[in-house]
Amino acid sequence: MNTQNLMLGTGVWRASAVPSFAPGLPSGFPQLDALLPGNGWPSGTLTEILIPCPGIGELQLLLPALARLSRGRRWLAFIAPPHVPYAPALAAAQVDLSRVLLVHPRAAADGLWAVEQSLRAGTCGAVLAWPAAADTRALRRLQLAAEAGKSWGVLFRSGQSAAVKGSPAALRLQLAPTPGGIDVHILKRRGGWPVGPLSLDLGPDHAVVVPASAGSRA
Repeated sequence: MNTQNLMLGTGVWRASAVPSFAPGLPSGFPQLDALLPGNGWPSGTLTEILIPCPGIGELQLLLPALARLSRGRRWLAFIAPPHVPYAPALAAAQVDLSRVLLVHPRAAADGLWAVEQSLRAGTCGAVLAWPAAADTRALRRLQLAAEAGKSWGVLFRSGQSAAVKGSPAALRLQLAPTPGGIDVHILKRRGGWPVGPLSLDLGPDHAVVVPASAGSRA
């Protein structure tokens, strides 16, 4: 077979053949959208956000998209958050609080079940979860549930060890705090190589959670 015939083969991938993706949900950060498939957060998939600890600005990163989703008729589910979401900050970001659900499972296994059911039901525009642990099999089930329910699943996971392990999630980000915001490393994305860090300015008032026992913002 000569070179010309080889290039005509249907099984040959060409570098010029750029995959197309469904339009993503705008993140509110144009420089981040430019790096994401579909120019925004991918819906109907699972996104993993890896953080060294809660409260570094990870929710602020999602607020513009959550505000947009809350204007629809689907729910925003927060499952097993480590802190109580700070309602005034969510409202200030134009998140409709009447569309927010808080779920506090009694056990880790119950938490994964709640995430899967919420994603699969199709009634949630976004499901944000903080699982205590999740192996590859569990993550694959959640990815399939997000696809079935056409929901945006977001898992917040702590620890450097998670970054070096494989995952079926369609998008994986690793965040690191900076004085005015966060650095975003894209570890995995459909149709592209890992890239980063991308520095995003969240402003001086980017914390949106407080401990459950607190009565005012920390």
